[in-house]
Amino acid sequence: MMILGIEDPMIWGVYVGIILSTLLCVVYGIVNWNNGD
Repeated sequence: MMILGIEDPMIWGVYVGIILSTLLCVVYGIVNWNNGD
């Protein structure tokens, strides 16, 4: 199966991991935006 010209499912796994980690970092940043020490 070829999606967007990429056949290897491991490459798709890497892309999904990058997107998920980015979303996690954004959510963490929003949650802890104005937490003072």
